Amino acid sequence: IVLGTGFRPPALTAKMASTLDEIANGRLILGLGTGWHEPEYRAFGYPFDHRAGRFEEALEIIVPLIRGERVTLKGRWHDVEDAVLIPAPPRPARMPGRMPILVAAKGERVLRLTARWADAWNAAWFGFPDERFAQRRADLVTACEAEGRDPGSIEITAGITIDNEAAAGGRPAAPAFLPSDPDVIARALDAWRDLGVGRVQV
Repeated sequence: IVLGTGFRPPALTAKMASTLDEIANGRLILGLGTGWHEPEYRAFGYPFDHRAGRFEEALEIIVPLIRGERVTLKGRWHDVEDAVLIPAPPRPARMPGRMPILVAAKGERVLRLTARWADAWNAAWFGFPDERFAQRRADLVTACEAEGRDPGSIEITAGITIDNEAAAGGRPAAPAFLPSDPDVIARALDAWRDLGVGRVQV
């Protein structure tokens, strides 16, 4: 769903995303997040501290670069000087517009960053919509208001879990996952659609 921005330098992430978008004929939705699974960070030697601060700087580099801008940033964790993507990242004529940025977030600080930079927001993991989702969506609205942004301008997406095998091996799962029953799954998808959710990841 989203790429942990701490796994590689942000300018490299932007270049890789631009290349992938070119190969995909302008179909890439770039999902970004702070990362969450500390053992993975430890295993590969990536820093796990100050994830929100590192994420903020990463967004300040990645988003302008994939929108064709030049970026100079002297940050606490990241430095770029007059960085630009060459070749430029225009989308093919049949897929106009910019590459969408999707951010997975639930904390106040990262939700503010979502409101500032993202085209779409992801909440996970769920079965049917519940109070936890309602609260997170309300928190996004609050973040948008704090950033002076119309909450309706951000696409809402949700990750849903079908049966509990998704929890194997440390992967996240919904507290109230959906059973592997087509009728129940169809009702859940209807419920998400009725809330205005544009996409689900299963």
